[in-house]
Amino acid sequence: MQSNTMESQENAGTAVRSMTGYGRAQKVIGNKEITVEIRSVNHRFLEYSSRVPRAYSYLEEKLKNLVKASVSRGKVDVTLSIQTISGTDAQVVINHDLARSYLNALQELSEDLQVKNDITVSQLAHFSDIFSVIRVEEDEEQVWEAVSQAAQEAVGNFVQMRLAEGMKMQQDLLYRLDLIEQMVAKVEELSPKTVENYTKRLYTKLQEVLQNNTVDDQRVITEAAIFAERIAVAEETVRLDSHIHQFREILKSNEPVGRKLDFLVQELNRETNTIGSKAQDLEIARVVVDLKSEIEKIREQIQNIE
Repeated sequence: MQSNTMESQENAGTAVRSMTGYGRAQKVIGNKEITVEIRSVNHRFLEYSSRVPRAYSYLEEKLKNLVKASVSRGKVDVTLSIQTISGTDAQVVINHDLARSYLNALQELSEDLQVKNDITVSQLAHFSDIFSVIRVEEDEEQVWEAVSQAAQEAVGNFVQMRLAEGMKMQQDLLYRLDLIEQMVAKVEELSPKTVENYTKRLYTKLQEVLQNNTVDDQRVITEAAIFAERIAVAEETVRLDSHIHQFREILKSNEPVGRKLDFLVQELNRETNTIGSKAQDLEIARVVVDLKSEIEKIREQIQNIE
């Protein structure tokens, strides 16, 4: 029943991902410096949020779809920064009619008050409503093509960090599964001895009660059988072994496994609690305490697995 941890690790896949991760990429494409940052922490479902410059809000949905293609769970925050590093992405437009109106008004004022008309272009420029700054239209597809290059690189770095962290978690889970498997084997070993010890105690007690009278062996056997049925944990240990096997198989999967593992941990805990409720032996009770401790450590680990 017992397995070697190193062999388990070699045979297992490495697709387990942590829900905690960070990825960043910066690219200069054309006259733009594009930076994409992705951060995530654990969350029961996928919760996505992003910060995108207002002028590029049309990229938000595309960016979200790109990230979601590689992430299924976690609280994910994406930041996009786009800086123009050469040339300009805006132009100044002059309202000539308004400028002439200002100039005519100033000339009229000069004549009316009989003061020198010394108006200059610099002075006219103080009337800010003469000028309008208009953003130069950009090809949205070209912008997205540039942004997607940086985003894909950031996602790649992000996923790589999640995988690296997931590999460490996987190794720890496999180690704890081996420990649990050993404890289940210990329960299977102790369970028949519990019945045997009970039978001996019952026989001795009946001898003391009946003193010189002959003990009814059939009665002892019947009582022992009833006791054995009441404390039998074979079904529970078989199911525990099955769950452990399923757990290892799921860890080899290339798909997100967090929810499946969470379900199996609940099942491991359920069977262990049943064994604990049936236990009539101090040594088995101690093993159950250790079992529950290891299962809890596994539960804490998988809370951060995608």
